[in-house]
Amino acid sequence: MLKGGLKVLIAACDTFRAGAVEQLRTHARCLDVPLFERGYGRDAAAICKEALKYAKEEQIDVVLIDTAGRMQDNDPLMRSLGKLVYMNNPDLILFVGEALVGNDAAHQLKKFNQAIADASVQGSTPRLIDGILLTKFDTVDDKVGAALSMAYITGQPIVFVGTGQKYGNLKKLNPDMVANALLS
Repeated sequence: MLKGGLKVLIAACDTFRAGAVEQLRTHARCLDVPLFERGYGRDAAAICKEALKYAKEEQIDVVLIDTAGRMQDNDPLMRSLGKLVYMNNPDLILFVGEALVGNDAAHQLKKFNQAIADASVQGSTPRLIDGILLTKFDTVDDKVGAALSMAYITGQPIVFVGTGQKYGNLKKLNPDMVANALLS
C-alpha cells in the first residue's frame, strides 16, 4: 500500500490486551505510518468509528483496524468483533491466524464468521470474512491441509501469508508452492 502511494492509517482497536497499543505504536513508527489510538478499556467499535471519521477528514486512503486476538470460545470478545463490523461496515475483513495451529484454525474461523454474521442486520445478507491472512506459513512445509480447509470452508481466498519476521515477509500466496507441498 505504501509503495503504491496510498496514505495509510493504523487504528489501535485492541483495547483488551495489555501492551497491544504500545506494540502497535512500535510497528507504526517503523513503517512511518500514523497510529490512531485511544488507550485501553474503551469500546473498540467506537474507536474504529472515530478512526474512520478521522481518516475521511484527513483524506487517508486505507485504514488498517487492529482488533484484539480472540479465542473462538470467548463469547464477549466475539460479540465485540461482531459489533465492530456491524457499526463500521468495513470494506474488507481479513481473518488473521497462525498457519501452525492446524485444524483448530478452521474451527476458529467458523466461529469468527459466525460472530460477524450474528451481528449483521436482520433481513440482510450476513456479513462474513473476505479473505484470510496466515502467519508463520513458512513453517508448515507439507502440512498445508488446514490452510486449504480454511479457504474451502469460507469460500474465500488466502490473500496473504507471513513467511518471516520482517515487514517484507508478508506475501501473496503462491498456489504452485501449495500444490508442490501437497504432491511431495
